[in-house]
Formats: sequence, structure tokens, C-alpha cells
Amino acid sequence: MTTTAPETRSAPHTAPSAAPLPWGAIGVAALGGSALVAVLVGLVLGGGAEAPLLTDPGAVVRYGLPIAKLAATLGAAGAIGGLLLALLALAPERLEHGRALDVAAASAAVWTVASAASAFFTFLAAYVEPVALDDRFGRLIAAFLSTTELGQAWLATTLMAAAVTVLCFAVRSPAVLAGVALVAVAALWPVAQTGHTGGTADHDAAVTAVYLHSVFAAAWVGGLLTIVLARRALADRLPVVLARYSTIALVAFIVVAASGLVSAQLRMGGLEALATPYGAIVAAKVVALIGLGAFGAAYRRSLIRRLEREQRPRTTFWIIVTAELALMGIASGLATALARTPTPVPQVPVDQLADPSPAEILTGAPLPPAFEAWRLATEWDLNLLWALLAGFGAFFYLAGVVRLHRRGDAWPLHRTILWTLGMITLVVVTSSGLAVYERYLFSVHMLGHMVLSMGIPVMLVLGAPVTLAARAIHARKDGSRGPREWILAIVHSRFASIVGHPLVASVVFAVSLLVFYYSPLFSWAVSDHLGHQWMIVHFLLSGYLFVNALIGVDPAPYRPPYPIRLIILLATMAFHAFFGLSLITGTGLLLPEWFGAMGREWGQAPLADQQTGGGIAWSVGEIPTLVLAMLVVWSWSRADGRETKRLDRRADRDGDADLEAWNAMLAERAAASERAGARVAGRTAPDQPSGG
Repeated sequence: MTTTAPETRSAPHTAPSAAPLPWGAIGVAALGGSALVAVLVGLVLGGGAEAPLLTDPGAVVRYGLPIAKLAATLGAAGAIGGLLLALLALAPERLEHGRALDVAAASAAVWTVASAASAFFTFLAAYVEPVALDDRFGRLIAAFLSTTELGQAWLATTLMAAAVTVLCFAVRSPAVLAGVALVAVAALWPVAQTGHTGGTADHDAAVTAVYLHSVFAAAWVGGLLTIVLARRALADRLPVVLARYSTIALVAFIVVAASGLVSAQLRMGGLEALATPYGAIVAAKVVALIGLGAFGAAYRRSLIRRLEREQRPRTTFWIIVTAELALMGIASGLATALARTPTPVPQVPVDQLADPSPAEILTGAPLPPAFEAWRLATEWDLNLLWALLAGFGAFFYLAGVVRLHRRGDAWPLHRTILWTLGMITLVVVTSSGLAVYERYLFSVHMLGHMVLSMGIPVMLVLGAPVTLAARAIHARKDGSRGPREWILAIVHSRFASIVGHPLVASVVFAVSLLVFYYSPLFSWAVSDHLGHQWMIVHFLLSGYLFVNALIGVDPAPYRPPYPIRLIILLATMAFHAFFGLSLITGTGLLLPEWFGAMGREWGQAPLADQQTGGGIAWSVGEIPTLVLAMLVVWSWSRADGRETKRLDRRADRDGDADLEAWNAMLAERAAASERAGARVAGRTAPDQPSGG
């Protein structure tokens, strides 16, 4: 008899799940590898790495410098993108926030090392010195970093990138991280002023375009890189974060496209330059940009919605993201190669011109046509920064109004009109003939000043942008800070409560006239591009805070009674009049080394023109003040009318209980007074004689 083993039922066979692919490493490799290939191809095609005829620093330097700059660009992108996502898309209480800051810190470390390497290779290319470990070589490097523009730029960038590296590890407060992000963005400024921007007659426009291009490309590239590297920490929140990043990417796409167009126009001149190596690389960058725009459209139309339906992203999604990173790397590499490629339009520094005029020596550009009042409307010099800010300001404001109307909420039409007019006026002041001639004529400068500080703020304040943002922007429920949360946090911050106080705002608004025009700040503002942008920001903000304290609809730390507001306004008007009279009666130029040395043969003499500017400060500058006074009085009357109506409604509800109580109190006091008088009379009456 044979026995058989009992039949056993085995569990169904399941194939072991494949280990997830390391998409973070793959994304970094795609970005870095494609960027390296693109920069090498661009250097070969554009001739950026060809050996100079006279002094050749060697192939290591010729190829090492652009590669080091590329590494610095990608490191800056990771740092800025990581910080931006941490501030605008991620919740500080979640692991995702820490992962984004880790990406920012690591990227900033790469940025620091690459910037130091770029400084070293730039020194070798400029001095053509063999590397040596002696005191002489060290002194040469120290002199390069401390005395030359290129050396100072790279040194400043390296130090700021190092600071960002440390702070990303040490800081977690959102407010402090916002300051760290500002440092990271500022670190791109020094290098933006070098390269092809240094010698063009349109130097300011070129610097602005390069800087905006660098900052927003960094936010675009670095944001996506951060999402890939922090994907595990995001888990099921990936669709939400990706949607928020998509908005950042759309803004970045617009700015990168606009700044790239301006840069190409300044360096190429016309379409015929597309036949040059520089033009060919620009065309390749345009193709890459169009491809990235297609990726962005795919995100907004289908990919994000598909992610919301699925529990976790499929492999196809990460392949698309990796392909986008590779395309970003190609665009970054081509941009680096462009910086080393000769431009079709020669970029000649002023000090190399054969016979520069005084105006060219001072401003870097030739004199504009002879001034006539009508040229304020026909001469234009686009300020890309303020044009973009005004465009986005108008767009997002109108989008907020549309959102309110779609959900059935009303928004006053006059506010929309005033805000839009303010944005249009801002573009006119910063890009029209006012911007062209203000560098040569003090009177035109003063006219622009008055519009910036007293005209535009009235329109913007009456537009009530903070109130609109609080009502139209969706509030975040996940602990992260979006635009609404940041706006309200700034408005209600202690700093805003100090600078927005009516007394502080009025003192800053009035006294800054003297501080600005009678200090080195004025020279910095008219002679330096960064100083000029600071001047615009200061005039706008000081005017906005002053006007908001008087007639604003948006929240303010304190608004005094209407009689006090009128007193503050009249005191400010008197101060403006005093300032204008001091210029009218003055006999010395504020900046003789600037306005008196332009060599222009048109327009008023410098001193007479300055006196005209004083008249503008006194007369034209008082027009907005009078408008403000009328608005304060109108608001006062409306407030009294609202209070009267409120009291009338209350009286209707309670039968005028307040008046009855007041009359009863008066009657009681009258009765008490009569009783007290009777008692006094009784004590002082003479004794009556007895009868008999």
C-alpha cells in the first residue's frame, strides 16, 4: 500500500514589485547632462571657446569658465526654486518643507563652489597667469577680486551664495526665509551687470533684461527640480503643489520670453542677424522655450487633473518631467554659450569710443533729440521691470474682479478704473519721454517725481488692492502661505504698523524730499541703474503709505480723526511749497557734475531748468494735494452721513431710547439742582420774629 503525500494548495504566485526608479537622480542627470552637452555644442558653433589670437589662457580655462558659470546657474536655480516653493507652495509643518530647504541648501552650496571657480577662471582668462602657489599669485588674485568690476561681482555672488547655504540649514521661520530668498535673488545682480551688458549704449535695458531672465528662469527650473527631488515627501499632495508651481511657471515663462526678446533685440539688431552663429543659438533657445511652453500647457490642461484622479503618478508622468528638465538644461546651456559668443551688434564700452561726448561719458548713451514738450509722448525707452510689474498688476487685479463677479459679489467700477489708470501711468512715467529726458533735465525729473509720489499713489490707494486680494484670493487651509496669506501678513506686521502710521508716513513722505535731494542719494539715483530703481520704489511706497493713511480703504494701523488728517495734509502741502521755493530761489546746482556737465545745447540752462523744477514741485505737486484734501473732506462728510443714518436706524429700532435716556438724565439733573437750591435757601433764610 502506498501512501501519497497530502495535496497542498500554494498561494498564488505574485511577481515581486519592481523597485521604484530613482527619478530624483535621473532628473538631476537629465538637467545637468543636457546642459553640459548644450553648452559645449554652443561654444563650438558660436566660437565662444576659440583661442584668442594674442593671449590664450589655455583650453582648460576657455572651456572651464563657461562650464563653471553653467554650474553656478543651475545651483542658483535650485536655491531660488527651492526657497520659492517653500514660501509659496509648501506647509512649514510638513516634511515637504524641510526637503525643499534641503534642496535649496545643497544647490546653494553648488552655487557657492561654482561661483568661486568662475571667479578663478575669470582671473586666469583676464591675467593669463600660470597657476602658482606663491605670494605674488595670491596678491594678483586679491587685487582682481577687490579692485576690478568682474572680480568684485563674482566675490559678492560667492559670499551671498555661501550665506544662503548656511541660512537654508539654520532658518525655518517663513518671514526670515523670505529674507533669505531676497538675498538669493540679489546675488544674481552683480554678475548680471557684466558680460555683454557692460558695453552697450542700452546698458540699463540690457542689465534689466539679463537680470529678470536669470531670476525667473532660476525660479522656473529650480521649482521643477525641487518637486522631483522632494517627490517622496510630497506623497498625495503632488497635484496641489504641482498646480501651485504651474502658476509660478506661467509667470516665469512670460518674463523669460519678454526679457529674452529684449536682450536679443539689443544684441542682434534685426532678423538678418539670425544668419550669424549668435542668431543660430538664439533661434535654438527660442525653440527650447516654445517646447517648455508646450509642457506648461500640458500641465495646466491635463496632467494635473490626471494626477488628481490617480493615487500616485505613473511612470509616464515622471518621464515627461524628466524630458522637461532635459529641455530646461538645453536652454540653460545655450544661454551660457550665448554669453561667450560674439554679438552681431558690437558691444563697445564708452571708454573705447573714438570721441565720446560728455553725455556718453556720464550716461553711456548719446544725447536724445532736442527737447520739446511733445517729445514726452513720442520718445520711449522701455523699462522692462516696471512694464512687467504694471502688466501683472493690472492682470491679477482684473482677474480678482472677474472672480468676484462670477460668484455674485460686487466690486465698485471706479476702483477698477483707478487701479488700471495707475498701472498705465506707471508705465508712462518709467518708459516714456519722462524717463528719456529726466537724466538730462531736472525739470522733467521733478515732474516724474511728482507723478510717482503723489499722482499714482492716489489712484492705487483708491483701487483698494489689499481688500480685493483678501476677498478674491482663495485662503489656504493646509498651513502653507499663498499670495493672500503673505499680503495679509505683511499688512498686519509690526513693521507695516510703524511705517504706515500717519505721523511716520507723513514725516517720511515730507522729509525724504530734503534727505534725497540734498544727500548722495540723489547722485546715486541719477547715475546708477540700481539707484534709479530704488528711487522709483521709494517714491511709490512713501506716497502710497501717506495717501493710504489719509483716504485709504485698505487696512491701516491707525487713522486719525478727519480734522487731524486735514492738518497733516496742509502741513505736508506747506513743506512741499517750502521745498519748491527753495529750488526756485536757489543759486547753486544740486548736481553740477551731472546736470551741468551734459554738454547739451538745447533746453534751458541747468540752473534755470532747476528753478523750473522747483516751480513744478510747488505748483504741479500741489494739484494732487488739493485732490487729496477734497477727498478727505468728502470722506469726512460721508462718514458723518453714515453715522447719522446709523443713529436714525437705531432710534427707529429702540424708540429713540438714547434720546429719552438723555432727556431723563437732564431732567434728573435739573430736579437735583432745584432740590439743592431749596436746601441752601432754607439754611440761609433769616429767623422770623415771634408773634404777640
